[in-house]
Amino acid sequence: MTVLQRLLTAAAGLALSVPTASLAATGVTISSYGQRALLIQGGGQSVLLNPYKAVGCATGLNEPRVNAGVVLANSELADEGARGIAGGRFLVQPGSYRIGGLTLEGFASPHDRIGGRRFGQATLWRWQQGGLNFAHLGATAGPLSGEDKVLLGRPDVLIIGVGGGSKIYDGAEAAAVVEALNPRRVIPVQYVSGGAPENCDQEGLQPFLDAMRGTTVRNGGRSISLPAQLGDGTVIEVLR
Repeated sequence: MTVLQRLLTAAAGLALSVPTASLAATGVTISSYGQRALLIQGGGQSVLLNPYKAVGCATGLNEPRVNAGVVLANSELADEGARGIAGGRFLVQPGSYRIGGLTLEGFASPHDRIGGRRFGQATLWRWQQGGLNFAHLGATAGPLSGEDKVLLGRPDVLIIGVGGGSKIYDGAEAAAVVEALNPRRVIPVQYVSGGAPENCDQEGLQPFLDAMRGTTVRNGGRSISLPAQLGDGTVIEVLR
């Protein structure tokens, strides 16, 4: 079986194995803890993305010491996916997982623009929760392959790093991914607010918004609630 066939089989299994209770759910609440740490609650499940230590580009932030059923990390770099910060089943390796009624698919992608030769591979995530399809591309600068696009499909909610630097999409790169995947909601993460900490090569949100000019932008504060049925157009949800 080829790699693409395995990905297609996994994607089909993900679509077919979602519990009826999740499909009937009324949406999710998403709360931001800074960097790319998001807590997603809905469908009777809770998923925390990328808990971090307050080092590197996360210097000065409050570490997200919360509990969740599942903790998804794109990598184990300290300011991206640190173990021991939050409570929950910690997943960082590519693979197929079934935990507490959730089916999650993780697959590898270069963390940098040189095929992973500097920062290795990151893990991209796809799952369904609260009746919504999620794709989490919070820590990669590598281009999406055709196989990646097949597995990700059209997400209802795309979480994507936009701050640039050596291991994160810059604004223009992130906008190109949004155009390719055509999600209904985009949550930009992994950017700095104000001045960048020392030794942090990332920038702010504005270059991404400039590259997405013409797209509706909503400033939701720290938390937003999304219904299970979203409109067909793309909306950027900014969480501060």
